[in-house]
Parts: sequence; C-alpha cells; structure tokens
Amino acid sequence: MSLDTYSLSDFVADLRRITSETDDEKTILSRVRPLAKKAALERSWLSQDHYKADPEQGFGSNLLHVETDNSLFIVAVSWLPGRGAPAHDHGTWAVVMGVDGPERNILWERLDDGTRPGHAELRKKGDKTMVEGDVIAMPTGSIHSVLNETSQTTLSFHVYGRHLNHTGRSQFDPENNTHEPFIIRTQ
Repeated sequence: MSLDTYSLSDFVADLRRITSETDDEKTILSRVRPLAKKAALERSWLSQDHYKADPEQGFGSNLLHVETDNSLFIVAVSWLPGRGAPAHDHGTWAVVMGVDGPERNILWERLDDGTRPGHAELRKKGDKTMVEGDVIAMPTGSIHSVLNETSQTTLSFHVYGRHLNHTGRSQFDPENNTHEPFIIRTQ
C-alpha cells in the first residue's frame, strides 16, 4: 500500500477538521472540493454493491459515512439508465463528483420568494454533464436535477454538510410550479 493513499477515513477526519474550524460555506466548499475529488478518485471505498439502485427511486443512495448527529453525510449514488432525480435542493451544502459514467446536472434558480406553501417558480440557469473527476460544489439553497442519459448504471460520490433526510429539503416540479418534501432511502 502506498503512503500516498487517501482513504475514506482520512477524508472524514479532514471534513471534521474543516467544519470545526469554520462555518463559512464558501470556505468549506473551497476546502472540501479538492479533498472530495482526491477521496473519490482513490476508489478504496468503492465496491460493486455501490452500483445497486432502488428501481422505484431511479437511483441508489449507498451510505459511506454519517456522523451520529447526522452531519457530514457521504454517499455513493448510483443512477439507473435513463433515470435520475427531479429538481431538488439539499437543505445543506453539497460537493458532488463524477466517478463512473456521465451524470447530467441541470441547474435551476428559484424566482419566487418562497412564502407560498407548496409553490415554487423555477427557471433553468445552466446544464453540466459531469464525468469522472468533475466536481460540482453547491451552497445551501442550490437547486439541480440529475439525469443518467446512458444505457449503463453510473456512479457519483456525494458529500453533504448534513444527512439529507434531516435538512427539510424539497423536490420541485418546474412545470407545475410546486414543491414538496424530498426524502431518500439509503442502502
């Protein structure tokens, strides 16, 4: 084993250190981004089980690490062919890295002020297809949707400031201007 390896436990230790030193999201994202890439590309965490996905959800959220207080949530997400996730926010900061296969991310901006329950107006503001080694860092409030446009299951590495089911996050329907809670099943 090389002394240059960067294990998932090394990454978690660095995340704990970074988030204990600052609560400024811009700083956290800038410091976590290169480390997430390093950890994801190391692949010592990767197993064939991480490619398993929930056919009902269209993706699999495979737990790699979560703190006992539900902070510092890390998952490997597998995307079934032709499937993805609707427009959604995370309720926390996020760093996502492509690991195996392309992942299309459509970036959205919210136009309304969020005061009407269940109502949300979105406008598409960008589109980025991530491949192995590409990283997207998203501050709290960012909205994106994900699509696997290939015929193979794809995989990405996700790091969040908090477990997604404990943030009050939403999924959005841009055509009908609605939003509702977005809960995931982890494996």
